Amino acid sequence: MHPAFLLPIVAICSSPPGSQSSEGPPNVVVFLADDAGWGDYGVNGNRLARTPHIDSIARDGVTLDRFYVCPVCSPTRAEFLTGRYYPRTGVRGVSTGQERMGLGERTVAEAFKHAAYATGAFGKWHNGSQWPYHPNARGFDSYYGHTAGHWGEYFDPPLESDGLPVRDRGYIVDLCTDRALSFIEAHRDGPFFCYVPFTTPHSPWAVPEAYWERFEDAPVEQRATVPDREVLDQTRCALAMLENQDWNVGRVLRKIDELELSEDTIVVYFSDNGPNSWRWNGGMRGRKGSTDEGGVRSPCFVRWPSKLPPGRTVGEIAGAIDLLPTLTSLAGVPRVGDAPLDGLDLAPLLLGTAEGWPDRELFSSWGGQTSVRTTRYRLDSQGRLYDIIADPGQAAPVTVARPEVATRLNRAVSDWDAEMFGDERSADSRGEVDPRPFPVGHAEFPRTWLPARDGEPRGGVRRSSDAPNCSYFVDWTDLDDSLVWEIEVDESGDYEVELLYTCAPSDVGSTVVLEFGEHRLSGTVSPAWDPPLYTNQDTLPRPPAESQMKEFRPLSLGTIRLRKGRGPLTLRALEIPGAEVMDLRAITLTLLP
Repeated sequence: MHPAFLLPIVAICSSPPGSQSSEGPPNVVVFLADDAGWGDYGVNGNRLARTPHIDSIARDGVTLDRFYVCPVCSPTRAEFLTGRYYPRTGVRGVSTGQERMGLGERTVAEAFKHAAYATGAFGKWHNGSQWPYHPNARGFDSYYGHTAGHWGEYFDPPLESDGLPVRDRGYIVDLCTDRALSFIEAHRDGPFFCYVPFTTPHSPWAVPEAYWERFEDAPVEQRATVPDREVLDQTRCALAMLENQDWNVGRVLRKIDELELSEDTIVVYFSDNGPNSWRWNGGMRGRKGSTDEGGVRSPCFVRWPSKLPPGRTVGEIAGAIDLLPTLTSLAGVPRVGDAPLDGLDLAPLLLGTAEGWPDRELFSSWGGQTSVRTTRYRLDSQGRLYDIIADPGQAAPVTVARPEVATRLNRAVSDWDAEMFGDERSADSRGEVDPRPFPVGHAEFPRTWLPARDGEPRGGVRRSSDAPNCSYFVDWTDLDDSLVWEIEVDESGDYEVELLYTCAPSDVGSTVVLEFGEHRLSGTVSPAWDPPLYTNQDTLPRPPAESQMKEFRPLSLGTIRLRKGRGPLTLRALEIPGAEVMDLRAITLTLLP
């Protein structure tokens, strides 16, 4: 392990001076960092960062200098995949089913797949776990990684490959990159669309030791905008995680070089929100979760040696919603679906051929807070206007000096909120289980994973942490307790039931029953399986809001008959001989032939 209007699609008819024309459709590789801020890269002025391979994409390609994403993870991913603002896509949160894109949305992967591209995604999905929300149902032929948001195991992690559980040895970023490299090798004759959504530097703060050793005692001279809130070891660990990520980006770039595909491969790198801790970010205000500049400005670099001029910087504002129309335009791929896009085709900006590019408004929203960015101004979520060109740190409002601009942008925010959220704007449903049922029993994808994060604990049962994504159910002690998943069975049939559980020897022997409608299946929690919590996963102590993980084992409960339709799937205990029933991470239902 090593250290709101559309432009016509632009046809690309010629190459920049000194380049060679591509004879066939270009390959596409998209890297997406998780929780990396604009200021986490050497190319953006961070003197402690070690990101030479990522920086090279900027040096050899085009930098979108004012590029905007969402304040948190799953909304950005939905905007990239669909070219539409996330509220349109059905995404309402980051867990408990609220991260799912509506089934009417069509993705960039579907567009490339329809154009005979091989498509693969390797890493964090975070837009739905069950078919047809799963990446294999959204345009990706191949998928390896985890479909949740936060993942609690970075070393030897339990992941999935096209819906089946796998557990490979190594660090999660290295493992996902290994699969991406194999995909590129297998489809070297192209064309291919390869999406690599990394899991880092999202917490847990866990990085291979060799990387941590190089940062552990490093002086942090460039400090966060709010320096007294910076935890220096978190800064060091984030940069160590990004050095590992950079090494993996380098592996992919080298593979493309070795296969002589560089000239004909579009490479994109960006992040999904602002930094996940207080650390240097160019003096901008805000971090992850904020709609201020520092919470939503992301690096974005686009390289295509045979077409795009190296070292070019684009100053016009752009965002994740623009990537679908831009990539399909550059590759000459028709988009699929007829839903109106919010994004613009940036090809003229990338090529340097744009004339009279219009000013535009880009909206950022999360948790009931909306801000809007124009080429020069940002109106923050409190209605304060800032000249971002003169005041990138949002230190001195110009609301009084420019009342006409403030009035216009306040009206734009009100109109946008009304269009996107309607009456839902007044309610904050984050943390609640999404009312949409979780699909079960599609013949083309017979295995359905129902994790604890998608279920509702009732009675005294609780989650292992406040963050649902990688949690499990604990404190199941009473016969009145139950665990409930609202599901919709697509096909009537017999389903094999498997529980992922742990149980202390003193608690073994509880009788549990799984119920759906008139159908029931009972079984005994046995044998005992009581592994310790992991002590070798984290570089820095894990915060209380994140679950301490352990190894769960499968327990076959038997076969249950499920009838097509919607209703609650309920797991409860009939007998509890010990203090607790078990800890439960997930239920798996597999439709039998």
